Amino acid sequence: MSWTSIVTETDGPVGIVRLNRPQSLNALNLVMTTEMSAALTAFEEDDAIGAIVLTGNARAFAAGADIKELQDKTFSDVYAEQLITRSWERPATCRKPIIAAVSGHAAGGGCEIALMCDIVIASETARFSLPESAVGVIPGAGGTQRLTRIVGKAVAMDMILSGRVMHAPEALARGVVSRVAPADSYFGEALALARQLAARSRPIMMLAKEAVNHAHETHLSEGIYLERRLLYATFATDDRREGMTAFTEKRPPVFTNR
Repeated sequence: MSWTSIVTETDGPVGIVRLNRPQSLNALNLVMTTEMSAALTAFEEDDAIGAIVLTGNARAFAAGADIKELQDKTFSDVYAEQLITRSWERPATCRKPIIAAVSGHAAGGGCEIALMCDIVIASETARFSLPESAVGVIPGAGGTQRLTRIVGKAVAMDMILSGRVMHAPEALARGVVSRVAPADSYFGEALALARQLAARSRPIMMLAKEAVNHAHETHLSEGIYLERRLLYATFATDDRREGMTAFTEKRPPVFTNR
């Protein structure tokens, strides 16, 4: 498929989606988010793909929404066209593991899209911020909710009200990112991790994601109840039997994704 604002490629069982509007630091407009959503859906539906990496370039993962596209819109406009809901949220609904490889700016919507991903590998140059209040709006792609759940009320309030930037070391310490790597190897680390996850049983990866996401979004007792049922469900898979058999036989497992 031909894209105008993203680039896609595959590396074995890994699908790669690269945001590609370098002239605007990958500012998120309708074309880019629509293409991103379509590309993620295509990889989700491709049986050859086991994990996905979402990335930008060295200067920016994504520098927020494209203000030029939004500045003249009214309430009726954004409500009718379902701004954000229509095309931004696909990373949050992918069932396959999705890793954000972040370098440079991850501002506004770029920060929020990174937070939708399962794992965030950050370059030491990565900078996370939610500066929307400076242009008279608030975060609207889950930033007020996901960031608060990760870092707590005080830090989230600071970032959202003041727009202050959180650099990679602090982001790692506060759990915003999973790992920090040198600028010349962050993408390679994300790709290596994606290959590792792609080699695992697909149903088990999906069940694990469902359990963790539920923990992030609900109460402890309800989350534990769901986790237990999902654990039981793994015993209905061929891959669970193969994994345990291979362990006892001291050999690598051969998963069939069944």
